[in-house]
Formats: sequence, structure tokens, C-alpha cells
Amino acid sequence: MTTAAPPQAEITPILDRAAGGGRISDEEALALLRSDDLVALGEAAAAARARTSDDDEVTFIVDRNVNYTNFCITDCDFCAFYRLPRDPEGYVLSKKVIFQKIEETLDLGGTALLLQGGHHPGLQIEWYEDLFSDIKSRYPIHLHALSPSEILHIAHFSKLSLEETMERLRAAGHDSVPGGGAEILVDRVREVIAPKKTKSDEWLEVMRVAHRAGMSTTATMMYGTVETLQERIEHLRRLRDLQDEHQGFRAFVCWSYQSGGGSRRGDDHQHATAADYLRMLTVSRLYLDNFEHFQSSWVTQGLRIGQLALAFGCDDMGSIMIEENVVRAAGTAFRLDTERMVSAIEATGRRAVQRDTLYRTVRRF
Repeated sequence: MTTAAPPQAEITPILDRAAGGGRISDEEALALLRSDDLVALGEAAAAARARTSDDDEVTFIVDRNVNYTNFCITDCDFCAFYRLPRDPEGYVLSKKVIFQKIEETLDLGGTALLLQGGHHPGLQIEWYEDLFSDIKSRYPIHLHALSPSEILHIAHFSKLSLEETMERLRAAGHDSVPGGGAEILVDRVREVIAPKKTKSDEWLEVMRVAHRAGMSTTATMMYGTVETLQERIEHLRRLRDLQDEHQGFRAFVCWSYQSGGGSRRGDDHQHATAADYLRMLTVSRLYLDNFEHFQSSWVTQGLRIGQLALAFGCDDMGSIMIEENVVRAAGTAFRLDTERMVSAIEATGRRAVQRDTLYRTVRRF
């Protein structure tokens, strides 16, 4: 951070108000992002967490992240996972393979399938309807599927409205929408790192339509590319404003850009430290006063930082990550099983609780 940190006398009243549930402004959130008192930020975020979650418990989910295809025409600057059409390394998983992955997930006590892929130009809505309905007819599993950009892509190539697309997918078995593809919800940034992807308003509109339809979703942020601190706050503001409308976001998760992705603009991206992550996390917890759950991004930050995040506003450790391919393609490959996840949570002095996608308790350890 190049700007001088604000004086503590300026920061303390902001933290006191936010910790108590008061709403802070964009300017106040920016001041917190520039603060160098990470301990004070963490204490305030922990107090905010305690207002909505049991401080003695930490939740996690057993699910599987299945990428049904890596073919994609969006060509995002930061992504090392996708392949262009006709690339020999590209794939579309068969139903047989997807079903096998689901059965393995259920055998491990899993409750959900996180199903996401690239923007395949040859897959229209009928392909998804057929897959979803077959999954639901065979398995008792929650389909947390398709990022907003995928849903818009399906609507476009199927020549359907967003509302009809959402309605048909939901009827086929689509249960909830993950927050992937948000990156930074500022079009200046998106024009640099993902010019072919959804615009900020489009991403938000997909979530708005999902919320109106009664579907639960999550919200994300990938920071550390070319955005400014002010643009990070703008991203949070747009999420908070939409949450004020429908209360449809059940959780927020942020992570730093993973520089192993082979970006063509690698020199422009920012180097993010563990302290940067914890600072971004605490400010998000304090600013997003209408969000209940915050996930630790141990998959990108590493387990030790993931555990530390529980003292900086997080109440959830996310998934054990039976399978993960996108972050792994960028060179980051952290993974746990249920036993190690429980041990990691208990090592922080808290009780581990397995949840489902909607944060309903599955098992207490």
C-alpha cells in the first residue's frame, strides 16, 4: 500500500461502530483498508462474527467441485484452466464420469455437487436440463451449479431470456448459484482482465433474478489484479446494495489472484501477502453488515492462514475440496479430507460442524 495509513484516532470509532453492527461508508471502509493495525481490524471483525454465529463452532461442507468442461471462448487473462474450442486438451465430461464422481462424493458423506465449467459454444440449455434432471432422478444431492456468467452464456446461445433460462434450469434440478466470475464488479477492471465476460451489471442481474426466484446464492471477490482499493470497495458496495434488496446471498468468500495462471499481464498484477488477505477479509466482514456467513479461503491461502482467518471474521471453512481444478491449474493445490478438516478446526479451539449448502447442520464432531 503506497498511501499512508490513517491515524488510529480516525480508525477506532469506525471499528467500534462496525463491530456493533453499524453500517460504515465507502470512505470509512477505504480508511480501514489502508490501516496498518491488523490486530484491531481482526478484533472488530471477530466481534461482528459473534453477532451472527456461534464463536465456539466452525462449519464446513463435504462436496465436490466438478468442472464439466474446460472449453471456453471467454479467454480470461487470469485463467490457466480453460482451453479454446478444438484444443486437444479440451474436454466435456460424460454423464457416466459425472455420475461416478457423484457416487464417490456421496460415499464420502458429501451433500452437494459444485458444478461449473467454461463457456462452451456448443452446449445449449437442453444439454443442462438433460444432465440436471438425470442427476436428480438418481441421486439425493444438492446442485450448486453454474456461475452467473455461465447462465448468461447459456441464455445467449439458447436464444432465451435470463428469466426463462433460470426457470428452466431450476425446474430441471438447479438448486443454487455459486458466486464465481465476480472477480471485481467494476467494468474498468473487467475490461482489462476479462473483456469477453459478463459486465458488472449483468453478473448482478443474474443474482437478482435468482434471488427473486427464491434461489440462494453466494458472493465472491478475486482481488489483486489491476484494481484499486477504491474499486474493491465499489465491489463490496454493489454486493451490499443487492443484499439489501432480497437477502439472497448466504455467504461471502474472497481470495487473492493466483499468479501461477500464466497471465499475459503478469507484471500488472499485484503481489498479495497473507496480511493483505486478512485485511481484505476483515474489511469485507465489517462492510458487508447484511451477510451472515464468511468463508475462509484456505484453498488459495494455505491451511495455516485459513485457520487464522477464523479469528478475523470467518465462521466457515468452506469445502474439503474432494476435487478442484481451476485454482490447481494456477499452481495452488491445497486439499483436505474430513478428518484433517475437523482436526484443523479443533486446533483453533473450536468445534467442527459439517453443514450442507444452505448451512443446515449435517453432523457435529
